[in-house]
This record gives sequence, structure tokens and C-alpha cells, in this order.
Amino acid sequence: MITRNLRHLRLFLAVADLRSVTRASAACHVSQPAVTQAIAKLEREAGASLFLRRPAGFVTTPLGEVLVTRVRRAFDILDPALLDLSPRLRMTATTTQLEALVSVREAENFTLAAHRMGIAQPTVHRAVSRIEREAGRPLFERTSHGIVATRATRALADAALLAFAELDQADADLAEATGREVGRIVIGAMPLSRSTILPVALTLFRARRPTLPVLVLDGLYNDLLLGLRRGEIDVLVGALRDPPPIDDVVEEALFDDRLAVIARKDHPAAATPLTPDVLAEWPWVVPRHGTPTRAQFDAYFGTRKPSSIIESGSVILMRELLARSDHLGCISRLQAEAEIDKGLVAALPVDLPGTRPIGLTLRRDWSPTRAQDEFLDALRSARAGQVA
Repeated sequence: MITRNLRHLRLFLAVADLRSVTRASAACHVSQPAVTQAIAKLEREAGASLFLRRPAGFVTTPLGEVLVTRVRRAFDILDPALLDLSPRLRMTATTTQLEALVSVREAENFTLAAHRMGIAQPTVHRAVSRIEREAGRPLFERTSHGIVATRATRALADAALLAFAELDQADADLAEATGREVGRIVIGAMPLSRSTILPVALTLFRARRPTLPVLVLDGLYNDLLLGLRRGEIDVLVGALRDPPPIDDVVEEALFDDRLAVIARKDHPAAATPLTPDVLAEWPWVVPRHGTPTRAQFDAYFGTRKPSSIIESGSVILMRELLARSDHLGCISRLQAEAEIDKGLVAALPVDLPGTRPIGLTLRRDWSPTRAQDEFLDALRSARAGQVA
């Protein structure tokens, strides 16, 4: 695992750019032995040479170029946020200080942040205070509910998370280049994907990468989107938003899905003409407001909406409610197929207009590792015709 020592990584970039330890030490205002020691440590951690020592200067090896690319991306993300607080922070901020800042921003409390990090509260407070002294202004505002990060602090915390994600990817890239496997795939899974495309894609991916850890996270769309934008999630899989909710993410459609109205097999509605007015009289289980399914459901009924609605994205809860009552459910047709095939529910002859695109949501400037690329390929291979 490559060091998270930001000073060492800056010295590494300086040597790569200037092709000289002497020029790098002068540019970074450190001694030549300090530069040499930083490079030697990084090469030990990488398990191979990062530079070729030539009479004309230092030349990066192919492995060194891999690291240069990731480290440069990390600092391109981090440095503008550091400079926004103080020019000196670019050279003085440490990983420990930034990790403490991120933890306090998320916990909104120094004690809780220290507990999450597994260190003493004074250590966290001291780390944040050092950044605060360099910035010459408060990083947090005190409220009756805790401490809240300022705009600049939020920007720095987000930038730090993305920069750390790039360094995690550097570890994976270096391992790949030396025949090893490091890292994991983190997937934000929306309801449809968990029962359709994702199992197929994971089966395909496991055939290529039988041991690489995979973490599948489910949750509300906005929470998953936040994790994606912070670099904590690699890809979101599920219903796309039109237009994308923010300009730092991009969407890739894989296939279109239609909605279905489902009920228990002996539901009395099956024996009547099913118009919007008739359907509005029954109680419903539907996804919450803000989801594409709910938008289509509401558009179908217009102003004559059902008066009895339970909001839930859980297929299991919907199935059990339908089995025990006269509730109807509105759900993805693909998502309901397994329940219908098993005879647990029945699809009613209601044609809900329109389709919704299902696909991938990615960070706009994301550069995936080889393993992450292979997982994206597996998702694309599992698209419409192969989802089963």
C-alpha cells in the first residue's frame, strides 16, 4: 500500500516533473536526502523501481507513470480546496489532519469523530486546530445541535475524500501492474438492480475476478448519490434520473423498463374493468416521492390520485402486504417477474404508459481501475436481453 504521506507524494511528483532530486529539493524547499528517502520509501511500498537513474536525469518507469497519473489526479482535486483556505496548506496539511477534518464534518462533534476514528478526542481537536490556524479562520460554526462545517470546510472535506479515493485506486493500479490484486468494487444498488441486472453482472464478474472483494450498498437514491460523488461508491446501478440531478455525474442507459400493477392472485379488482378511476379506489403500495416509478404512477392518475397509499421501496414488504390485504402494488415489471413466476403475486391487465431507463450513474471525471472497468463491462453484458 502506497504511503498517504502527502509531502512524500509531492516530492515524488516533483522528481517526476523536474527529473532531478536536486531541482525537486530546491522547488519543494527540503533537503536532497529528504527527497531521496521519500522516493526510496515509495519504491519499497510499490515493490519495484519508480524511476530509472540516467546520466540525463530521473526517468519514470512504466510503474512510476501509473503512480504519477493517480497522484497528479489526487492533487488536482485536493489543491484548489486547500488553496481556497490558505496557500500554505498545500505544503503543510497532512493526511491525518484531513481525515480528522472529514470525520468531524460528518459527525458534527469532536467526541463522536474521535470515536469513529478510534483515537483520543484531543488528538482530533489538535489536528483540526492546526488546519484552522493555517487558514486563519474558523472551519466550523457552533449551533445548538453541534458544530457545522463552513462552505470552504465542506469543499475541502469532499476534495480530501476524492483525493484519498484516487490514492486507493493507485494501490489497485500498481498491484495490477505487478500481477497482484488490491482494492474492492463498491456498488450502490437501487431496488430493480438487486433483483435483476446485478446478480447477472456479479456472476459474470466473479468468473473473471473470483477473489476481489465486492461491497453492495443499498439505500435511498440521494444517500447513494452522495457516496458516489464523494468517491465512496464506484457506480450506481438502477433507474436513471432525467435529467441527471447534478452536473458532476453522468448516466449511461442500459435498457428500458416498464411498470406493472400487481396484486394477490385472487384480488377482486381482477374481475372488474381497470380504469384510473376504479384503481384509485383501492389502497396502494408504491415507492416514495422523488423516484422515477412514483413520478410515473402519479402521472397515470393525474388529479384523481388514490387516497390510501403506503410508501416503500421494499419488494418483500409489498409482497407481504399484497398477500394479506386488498392493496395493489406499482413496481418494475422486471422486478416483479420472479414474484409472478413463483405465483406469489399476479400482474393485473393495466397498461401504465411510458418506460424508464435503467443504467449506470458514474462520476463525470472518474478514471476506473482495470477491475472496475471489468465490472462495468459485466454490467453492460447483463443488459436487457441477458437479464434473467
